[in-house]
Amino acid sequence: MSGKSNLQRVLLALPFLVVPSLSFAADLNGANTAWILTATALVLFMTIPGLSLFYAGLVRSKNVLSVLMQCFTLTCLMSILWFVVGYTIAFGSLEEQGSFIGDFGNVLFADMSVDSMNGDIPAVLFAAFQMTFAVITPALIVGAFAERMKFSSMLLFSSAWLLLVYAPVCHWVWGGGWLAEMGFLDFAGGAVVHITAAVAALVAALVIGNRNGFPTTVMMPNNMTMTVTGAGMLWVGWFGFNAGSALAADGSAAMALLVTHISAAAGSLAWMTCEWVKHGKPSVLGIVTGMVAGLGTITPASGSVGPAAALVIGTCAGVICFFATLFIKQRLKIDDSLDVFPVHGVGGMLGTLLVGVFCATDLGVFSGLGFGGDNGSIAEQLKVQVIGIVATLGYTAVVSWIILKLVDALLGLRVTADEETEGLDIVLHEERGYDIR
Repeated sequence: MSGKSNLQRVLLALPFLVVPSLSFAADLNGANTAWILTATALVLFMTIPGLSLFYAGLVRSKNVLSVLMQCFTLTCLMSILWFVVGYTIAFGSLEEQGSFIGDFGNVLFADMSVDSMNGDIPAVLFAAFQMTFAVITPALIVGAFAERMKFSSMLLFSSAWLLLVYAPVCHWVWGGGWLAEMGFLDFAGGAVVHITAAVAALVAALVIGNRNGFPTTVMMPNNMTMTVTGAGMLWVGWFGFNAGSALAADGSAAMALLVTHISAAAGSLAWMTCEWVKHGKPSVLGIVTGMVAGLGTITPASGSVGPAAALVIGTCAGVICFFATLFIKQRLKIDDSLDVFPVHGVGGMLGTLLVGVFCATDLGVFSGLGFGGDNGSIAEQLKVQVIGIVATLGYTAVVSWIILKLVDALLGLRVTADEETEGLDIVLHEERGYDIR
């Protein structure tokens, strides 16, 4: 009789034991969670190995390992900084945040547990997804000072820059800050990622100075096969970057994926055509750079436009970024080594402006082609977009310059002329990328 009573007690207690789990499961959307898990991996894949290989193939053979080392180390260091304090600066712990930075309630993810939710996905997953954006953004800047910056100085600059530039701008746009309140449109990082990284890259190139021999000495890529491999990885990983920003496995994510692909393809072909007409031959370097331009330019608009608009955006990206690269390198003679500003900066600003055009109610008559939206008139939305671009550009330029000057005073930014001639692989790491005898 007592055995039967014990069994009854267990059966009666079971609902109370499983109710918390059932409640958590009811809030969690399995499909959305699975997609953002995948997208997080895809965005990390963009940095290592994608961006790492893309950049490493573009430098000279004596510096190939230094670029790989910088990208790999930044992946590790930025992840830890994001976990410790970067995330809470950007997103905080409260629903209502300040206009400029988040509260500090999520230092070390203190306000998150396995049961915490962000919408219908786990809060820790959202934080991890955003972490991969915080990883790739400082890594993009590496392309501007490649082949001449001290490794220790690069680490100090990138650490300060993540916390003082990236995280606050991220809060302005995605964390409920003042630009978000204005209605600024940046679906996946036109301003937060591309403009911030590119402006910092341009400032770094100016402060550090040109490589020895630039622009008279030809500095050819050491391994275009490596660069094309990295470019392919970037293209695939960008689907996580843009479509993942929908934070759901739904039609918005599917459309973001499609327009991302169309813009990349259009940017590639447009750049290739410009180069073919101007120089008489299309190059592999040109077509993969056009791809990156198309991807960067569609990023802020990827959740807001249709395929026809993406075709226009990608084509504009290929043409405008091509001529911006020539202007920066040939006319201004600024040694932005791997063209971070003309590709990511010009592309990011272009896309951030065009989303204000293609998402305006004025173009609703063309809605069947993927143009038009419910974001007011073109003039109204463009005003907001311009404010966001100017604020991001100005803040990033000033703070990046200050950080670079402080790092220069503490450690010195640049290796010596002799060390630069010998190559950073041997000088800084005592290794060679290619040891063929």
